[in-house]
Amino acid sequence: MGAAWGVAPAIARVQAYLLARQAPLTEREVREALGLSHRAASLALAEAEGWGLIERVSEPRRVGRRGPAGAAYQAVGDHWRWFGRVVAERKLREGDPIIDVLERTAAEATAATAANPADPELAGLRDWLSTFLVFVRLFDRAVGLVPRMEPRELERALRLLGEVDDDAVMRLVRLLGGLPDDDVLELVQAVSRLSPTAARRATKLMSGVVRTVTR
Repeated sequence: MGAAWGVAPAIARVQAYLLARQAPLTEREVREALGLSHRAASLALAEAEGWGLIERVSEPRRVGRRGPAGAAYQAVGDHWRWFGRVVAERKLREGDPIIDVLERTAAEATAATAANPADPELAGLRDWLSTFLVFVRLFDRAVGLVPRMEPRELERALRLLGEVDDDAVMRLVRLLGGLPDDDVLELVQAVSRLSPTAARRATKLMSGVVRTVTR
């Protein structure tokens, strides 16, 4: 999985080993188990911690010893929790810099087109960059919403979506596609302001209205 996702092998092995062991382990234990050098193990643990895949905890076996408690590491066992962390980190490391590059490039293309208004290739490049930048911004915003959700909220949303058959999802998409943007946005804004109790009543009322209309 790590290779398929472009994750460094050492980081993937460290997370996999800690997930399999399901217990806090020291750097030495991880290093010896995986046959890594001290430097490779330290770097892999630090990088995995930076990605939010593992977390540092107090070494629980230093009972009765003098000095500060040693450090140990354990995998973040909640899949939804570390998934959200990875999404947030990838957005920060990969998504945000891409938007910065595209914005600078689009500005350069716009300036070049203004300086050379008779050049159709420059105009085409400017238009393509502008369109592509809109797409990337929309995708980046959608991805950015994932880590903002609580793990249980994300799990429930995807679980409920998984219980809806594909035909129903596609019918809903086509239905929304036939409605004016302003109507859809007004509905979303209105629903988002409801309390859970009011939303439940509105959902039941809407379901009854829809059943009546479709008869």
